[in-house]
Amino acid sequence: MTDDTNPTDWSELLDRVDAAVEFAEPLAADLAYELADLPDEYVERLSALANDVRERSSGGTVDLCSIVSARTGGCAEDCSFCVQSVQSSAHCELTPMLSVDEIVVATKAAEARGVHRFCIVTSGGRLSGRDFDTAVAAVGRIRAETSLRRCASLGMLDVGQVEALKEAGLDRYHHNVETCSSFFPQICTTHSWEQRAGVVRLIKESGIETCVGGILNVGESPRQRVQLALELREFDPDSVPVNFLDPRPGTPVQDREPIGALEATKFIAIFRLILPRARIRLAGGRAATFCDDPAAAFRSGADGLLVGSLLTTEGPAVDADLKMLDDLGFDRSAPS
Repeated sequence: MTDDTNPTDWSELLDRVDAAVEFAEPLAADLAYELADLPDEYVERLSALANDVRERSSGGTVDLCSIVSARTGGCAEDCSFCVQSVQSSAHCELTPMLSVDEIVVATKAAEARGVHRFCIVTSGGRLSGRDFDTAVAAVGRIRAETSLRRCASLGMLDVGQVEALKEAGLDRYHHNVETCSSFFPQICTTHSWEQRAGVVRLIKESGIETCVGGILNVGESPRQRVQLALELREFDPDSVPVNFLDPRPGTPVQDREPIGALEATKFIAIFRLILPRARIRLAGGRAATFCDDPAAAFRSGADGLLVGSLLTTEGPAVDADLKMLDDLGFDRSAPS
């Protein structure tokens, strides 16, 4: 935090950051925490530093994914930002598990749009029984009938379920920890941060790739956003989806002011510097956050994008997203 009796020399801090990331090494925690309070007028330079790291890490490539909400609503967990929670008064249409054929149809539609991977997403703390068998069968069909990488986000898993998914051909598992461990009890009480982290570790041990990130602006402090990025680094994730709260009526966080675009850009850059080799993927809330400049995050180190449906809301038009990436000079021909 800034001390009025010993104010931070922000230019000097950015010089130290520049030197520290010259070889795309992860940014040290002490420097990262100092950046949490970086004033707006210095964000442009921070973004340039982060974009240089992105260029060295992934070049001009961008990784595109799409999802299907294979089971929606009726979740017994109490995550404060989620309209799918039964404790939310927000309207969310409850739909049972899609069939394997329905999931495969959605996958092929996404493939036609030029995405690289497809994720089967279900509501609830855990998928089991016939619904889990459906997800496993769908992974196998997607492997057999499309060129897409297979991803899933099915909640908590046990060892046997991980093995079944891996055998079916799952490439990557998505399981956000949502926020840092110190703030997690403020947004969810029905399970713990450590329980979520345990699933990520289980996936990592299995050899399946990991996609783990969180949501910003649910009440956490700037330093807790940095803490989240540092905790994510301990997982050595392949992909880090960054969501921004889009306050939904009927949820406990409905009255929170949306995060500003410049503030969001700053933390995209900080995540990139802390996680130089992971895909930093823009996900939920980006349309509202970057409405005036949709490309801002991609000039600040992002190199992944969730396109199309965002579970209970729709994202920007896919064609508009693809044109934006083309205009920025990204190579979207193949995943890395």
